[in-house]
Amino acid sequence: MFIQTEATPNPASLKFIPGRPVLAEGTADYRSKAEAAGSPLARRLFEIDGVEGVFLATDFISVTKGAAEWQHLKPAILGAIMEHYLSGAPAVEGDRANDAAGVNYDPKDEEIVQTIKELLETRVRPAVANDGGDITFQGYRDGIVFLHMRGACAGCPSSTATLRHGIENLLKHFCPDVQEVQAV
Repeated sequence: MFIQTEATPNPASLKFIPGRPVLAEGTADYRSKAEAAGSPLARRLFEIDGVEGVFLATDFISVTKGAAEWQHLKPAILGAIMEHYLSGAPAVEGDRANDAAGVNYDPKDEEIVQTIKELLETRVRPAVANDGGDITFQGYRDGIVFLHMRGACAGCPSSTATLRHGIENLLKHFCPDVQEVQAV
């Protein structure tokens, strides 16, 4: 088994591509060992000292580190991913993707929210997935779109610029009612 690695814009996160499916659909983001209870793969990765976050997508795994150096962590992470696939265990038990979109919006804004969700799904999420992360819709109130940064996007130094200059401009262009985008 050959596992590719890619750098992400977040220096604390690396993207691991096992060349095999990770999740059948959706994504799952874990920020602690306790949160990873439903994921054999994430639990295994959290056993490695220095791992502080695990993000699972359909075809990649992003791992976020703390103070440890990648040259020490990377071999252990590659080994853990390989062991997981050799074990035959699922990445998550049952239907444990945790990327459900938020429903925090006024029903009168349904048309705007559907446009926002479609733009996020077709234009934004594929682009941030290339960088090892994800962005999910959490709500819309009074012209403000609330988004949740996940995986390598969470805590990334360039995430504010991505939100302000990329996503906010895109949404404002297609939805004139959008005034601002905020991370939650």
